[in-house]
Amino acid sequence: MTLNDCYELGSIVKPHGLKGFVVAALDVDDLEAYRKLKMVLLEFPAAPGKLVEYAVEKLQPQGTERALLKLKGIERIEEAEPLRNAKLWRPLAELPTLEQDQFYFHDVIGYTVVDEQLGELGIVETFYELPQQDVLSMRYKGQEVLIPVADELISHADQAARKLFVNLPEGLLEVYLTPASRERDEPDEAVAP
Repeated sequence: MTLNDCYELGSIVKPHGLKGFVVAALDVDDLEAYRKLKMVLLEFPAAPGKLVEYAVEKLQPQGTERALLKLKGIERIEEAEPLRNAKLWRPLAELPTLEQDQFYFHDVIGYTVVDEQLGELGIVETFYELPQQDVLSMRYKGQEVLIPVADELISHADQAARKLFVNLPEGLLEVYLTPASRERDEPDEAVAP
């Protein structure tokens, strides 16, 4: 299995305790849905792109974004320490089913962005997961335009037509097309005593 066949579930933050547990940061909507997880794939920082399969003995949610994770064969802190900063992956085929108007980011890359008022705008290039909010990136008139991923802006995806329908706020595109002001105030001349 390669990275192209998987989605990133999260990463291992650090060991926890002496019995092989680790703290995992998971990028999921509902940690409880992963409580019965049976297997994960790890990508170690020293071996990018290479995946190693581990059976999951236990996943115990700790809040909304972190969980205690126990992997089979990892019994001591000395065995858990090398897992620090490893990325956690899962097969794409095991992604949870979404509701009708929902989509996964990787599914709509390459889709045409269609605005309700302006029509076809550009192609979805990627998504950025920023601390404040996820944003979609598309190319419009030679400029990268970032669209916040929000229900009021992105209505739905049409898989058959490979189109993503949006309702952009007035002025959003102009922000990216208007060059920044190059006028600067001249510095005050120093007055000699």
